[in-house]
Amino acid sequence: MAKQNVAEQFVDILSRAGVKRLYGVVGDSLNPVVDAIRRSPDMDWIHVRHEETAAFAAGAEAQITGQLAACAGSCGPGNLHLINGLYDAHRSMAPVLALASHIPSSEIGLGYFQETHPDQLFRECSHYSELISNPKQMPRLLQTAIQHAVGQGGVSVVSLPGDIADQPAPDKAAESALVTSRPTVRPGDEEIDKLVRMIDAADKVTLFCGSGTAGAHSEVMEFAGKVKSPVGHALRGKEWIQYDNPYDVGMSGLLGYGAAYEATNECDLLILLGTDFPYNAFLPDDALIAQVDVRPERLGRRSKLDLAVWGDVRETLRCLIPRVKEKSNRRFLDKMLKKHADALEGVIKAYTRKVDKHIPIHPEYVASVLDDLAAEDAVFTVDTGMCNVWAARYLSPNGRRRIIGSFSHGSMANALPQAIGAQFVDRRRQVVSMSGDGGFTMLMGDFLTLVQYDLPVKVVLFNNSSLGMVELEMLVAGLPSYGTTNLNPDFAAVARACGAFGVRVEKPKDLTGALKAAFRHKGPALVDVVTDPNALSIPPKISAEMVTGFALSASKMVLDGGVGRMVQMARSNLRNVPRP
Repeated sequence: MAKQNVAEQFVDILSRAGVKRLYGVVGDSLNPVVDAIRRSPDMDWIHVRHEETAAFAAGAEAQITGQLAACAGSCGPGNLHLINGLYDAHRSMAPVLALASHIPSSEIGLGYFQETHPDQLFRECSHYSELISNPKQMPRLLQTAIQHAVGQGGVSVVSLPGDIADQPAPDKAAESALVTSRPTVRPGDEEIDKLVRMIDAADKVTLFCGSGTAGAHSEVMEFAGKVKSPVGHALRGKEWIQYDNPYDVGMSGLLGYGAAYEATNECDLLILLGTDFPYNAFLPDDALIAQVDVRPERLGRRSKLDLAVWGDVRETLRCLIPRVKEKSNRRFLDKMLKKHADALEGVIKAYTRKVDKHIPIHPEYVASVLDDLAAEDAVFTVDTGMCNVWAARYLSPNGRRRIIGSFSHGSMANALPQAIGAQFVDRRRQVVSMSGDGGFTMLMGDFLTLVQYDLPVKVVLFNNSSLGMVELEMLVAGLPSYGTTNLNPDFAAVARACGAFGVRVEKPKDLTGALKAAFRHKGPALVDVVTDPNALSIPPKISAEMVTGFALSASKMVLDGGVGRMVQMARSNLRNVPRP
């Protein structure tokens, strides 16, 4: 039997860790690894057109499955292209192993062709980034990298020179057990005791939930019912907490709606559950704040904190529910539920008035129709920018749908590559990329990846021929828009030229039929919807100081716009509010 080389050992270890595919672009320094994959019965090489796509796709796969995913780039420029997608995966706590192939080991440090130092370059966007400079480091180094990615939730990077990859693997290499899942973390008794006392003493409790509430929906609902608490959420908490929620008061932040801001600022005790919500201007100054998070470094870094609780949200609530006293006074909860419904009634008119006749098409209308037609278990990937607004306000979670975006890193061009990773997980599941024309064209080459692998991703392109969110930020700052206009082709014709289904929609009456046709199509499809670039209205009085990054957070105000079927949810919740 032929002796195994380092590349073959590398592939075998990844396979044992559950990795089924490696996304990347081939290159000479990667040749030993790619050839090992070619001969492997357990792993596939996924050839994308840009390494940034590879990293985004791996990150999305990891978020869908909760398991380790992997990507690769060849030496120098090849692996440098991974960095943006790796930042996104790392900030999303997606377990991703990145292989950064390297120049010949004998040339490192001598200014060789394409030389970089990937073990240093990726340190800021990883838990672990190390160089294999000797075959004897395998497999321990790779196993350590895997355990960092899985155990801490995020990225590990292994730099591997091509000549080392081609050398014989060490004899009798230990096959250690691999960490492939994370444990639950229960808080200490002292923190639980303190939190129970704070909750029992408070008259008005509000819960504000983030992505850390994944898997804890029933516990959050039971706890909110016991302490009569309104429940708000951040954007990353939407898919986990908004559905089947009789205590829902909406979302806070720039894209927020409803009464989430009032509920968080008028309570006696605010409990932050699994959220790293960055906009502290939306958080209260004079309420007690307790925070529960599995990542201790996140505790207290956004606002003053009266109690830090290190633990999983679900395990923490399971400790609290039997111990806190049930509250009988619903006045605060009912007041917030009514404010929430009234607030939604006020903005619903923004998109209902003659919307089916408006040309250019209201993007709100597109998102609303898309929400109605998409499958009950669809995966939506959402571009940063205005598509975030439409997803936040119009996509209805139900416990089975997923909504993935660059919600923490805020990168453009994420939706299409993330859709690739999501679709490879399950070709039978509907995957919809909500793409803006700016983000789509940035990595448009990987539309060809959909065609090459016949991935049935449906790209719904919100085409307003501009960088809409940037224009909005300029407007708020009192600046004329400049450098934000895109001269676009007929994207449907481009899709057809690539061998995919493509249809262009310029009139609202054609939208439903076009989306249905795309969803019926067995392979990749693109619906190019020409939308109104002026669809979003903003508060009338905003100062230049209110523009800070993406957030306008200093204003403690939110954009005005439609909210889809959420008004119906809010009104249904009012059945729980006693009438005078």
